[in-house]
Amino acid sequence: MDPTHTGAEQALEAIRRGAEEIFPEGELLEKLRQSQREGRPLRVKLGIDPTASDLHLGHMIPVLKMKVFQDLGHQAVIIIGDYTATVGDPSGRNEARPQLSHEQVLENARDYTRRIFGLLDPERTEITWNGHWFSSMTFSEVMWLLSQMTLARMLEREDFSRRFKGQLPISLHEMVYPLMQGYDSVMVRADVELGGIDQKFNIAVGRDLQRVRGLPPQVGVCNPLLLGTDGHEKMSKSLGNTIPWDAPPEEKFGKLMSIPDELTWPYLELLTLLPLSDLAAWRSAVERGDLHPKEAKKRLAREVVRLLHGAEAATRAEEHFDQVITRREAPADMAEVLVVASEAPEGEMWPVALLVQAGLAASNSEARRLIAQGAVRLDGEPVADTDRNVTVRDGAVLQVGRRRFARLRRQADSGPRPRSIP
Repeated sequence: MDPTHTGAEQALEAIRRGAEEIFPEGELLEKLRQSQREGRPLRVKLGIDPTASDLHLGHMIPVLKMKVFQDLGHQAVIIIGDYTATVGDPSGRNEARPQLSHEQVLENARDYTRRIFGLLDPERTEITWNGHWFSSMTFSEVMWLLSQMTLARMLEREDFSRRFKGQLPISLHEMVYPLMQGYDSVMVRADVELGGIDQKFNIAVGRDLQRVRGLPPQVGVCNPLLLGTDGHEKMSKSLGNTIPWDAPPEEKFGKLMSIPDELTWPYLELLTLLPLSDLAAWRSAVERGDLHPKEAKKRLAREVVRLLHGAEAATRAEEHFDQVITRREAPADMAEVLVVASEAPEGEMWPVALLVQAGLAASNSEARRLIAQGAVRLDGEPVADTDRNVTVRDGAVLQVGRRRFARLRRQADSGPRPRSIP
């Protein structure tokens, strides 16, 4: 058997991991074989639109897939969409995204490469901005690009079709977005494009534009959209079910431990590079009752934190979780905050103001809600009444939920005693 065929099929098996669709898969296999025969790495594209400064673990999935391609010897091509981001991807939307200024986009993009290079090898990663070509396009070139798409084809998109049938507005600039993303593939001569399954239409447009320009069409490798910590909806900041990419290791570890048990397995497959044989063995052990589901989640949390922060951070995060959550002990290294209490010896404070001063609630309304939910403790005792002052001693421990703590350092206030109700 031709060794290039065997190697290509093994590479394809690694790429299949966690992929929802590879289209066309046969073309990818042939590209892998050709790459091995010619000694030419494939150019693997991932476009990132910095429409916001915050990323969550769902954004990590295609970056990990890019790492798989890198480990197979291929060239990573990251496109920062400073121009596509000003339009905004309409995928999955029922309304147009708010248009951002170019300055806002550049500000949002500042930390993107830092996060990406936590997983990818910078020496084997090509970074470019699509403003390099879109900013210099002439009007006739823009007209040529628009001429490559019909309205009927654009309305094949599920989101546009739904909005059209529902008589919801669709702005013309939104329809330019798939053409812009596709043109990126022409400009970087992509062999493969990575993205979520919601990007399939846009990736297919890239294939069409490459054909028109006489280039071999790219193959799409689409990952599923990650379910959020609620286990029901896709991970989204607006739904409050995210795990932020930039969250501290202890927070990531704790949030991963709180996901429903059934999410453990897709998270292990999509957010780690642990061998699939190990994951299958662990799942069988859980189903037999030989391994507790909590232990499987610990292995997930430990590996995700290790990938993003290193082995030492993963160990510290696990120790923190065991101390604070499992044994219900206050962490030794909790932050100290200065709060202004009454001059009275007992140091009374309105609990709502205390939470806000301690930085454990962003507003009075959030503080009231946390207290009403029974999430607040002071020196281990529940704080249950938003309208009754609490006594704050110097060195007291304020706790919200199971993971957030602050040690209070009291500063006397020369003003009047705080009221129970402001």
